[in-house]
Amino acid sequence: MTKENFYDILKKIPKAELHLHVEGMVSHDTVLFLYNRTCPEKKYTKKDIEELFKFRDFSDFISAFISIQQMFTIDDFSLLLRDMEKYFLRNGIVYSEVFIAPTSFIRAGMDFSKIMDIMVAGVREIKKNHGIEIKYLIDVSRGFGLENALNNLNLTIELNKKYPEIIGIGLGGDENKGPATEFVQAFEKAKSAGLKLVAHAGEVVGAESIEDAVQLLHVSRIGHGISSIFSEKVQKLLSEKNVALECCPTSNVFTKCYVKKIEEHPIKPLYKNGVPITLNSDDPTF
Repeated sequence: MTKENFYDILKKIPKAELHLHVEGMVSHDTVLFLYNRTCPEKKYTKKDIEELFKFRDFSDFISAFISIQQMFTIDDFSLLLRDMEKYFLRNGIVYSEVFIAPTSFIRAGMDFSKIMDIMVAGVREIKKNHGIEIKYLIDVSRGFGLENALNNLNLTIELNKKYPEIIGIGLGGDENKGPATEFVQAFEKAKSAGLKLVAHAGEVVGAESIEDAVQLLHVSRIGHGISSIFSEKVQKLLSEKNVALECCPTSNVFTKCYVKKIEEHPIKPLYKNGVPITLNSDDPTF
């Protein structure tokens, strides 16, 4: 079998993807459009856009992610939906749970309920046209504190009553700026409201971050979780509680924290050690 044959077959296999950020599926063409609209005097080219996606480290990635969010107007979410649809069709994804982070949009003065009206209508259209099932997880965002997290959670609870496509919350952002211990209240409230609970952990911080997310936040899945390779105790915890890791190997190589090249990634030894594993792309455009 040739490499081309392999990739062709792999793309056609129906797949679920459980760790995707909606902003991370924005196409290079859309980013080029946003930059040229925001800074028309600069006249960005495709080469300029490619440079934006070269990261030195995780904080560099976060800065690029937020900078793109800040250029969005409410009308641009139709562009995001178009890019999402193309991504799912191109990669054979038939079921997905997608993160959307409201904090930057709300701070820019947008009505998040109106954003989600657009985003839910969009995924319903995708399901109607292609049979692809898409659910949303709302990011309560580590880096902005508990009050912001509770605000995002309250919006999620209200939207969940309106839209069954909005199924739960996630804790994303820079682990160094918001440990799980700060968000126990938000996750307890979310659990009481019947929401699904997931959290990024062990992406750029040690295995203790994963343990806290499991034991204190009672999440059903961990985003990334690769620092669990350094702790047999945490691997045993994940296995016994059947908490799956949403592994994103390419993403981890790009953000250069625990792995610098794909051969160093711990996904295989973690799998061999009995840790439940799923495979995901995180922010494919990035």
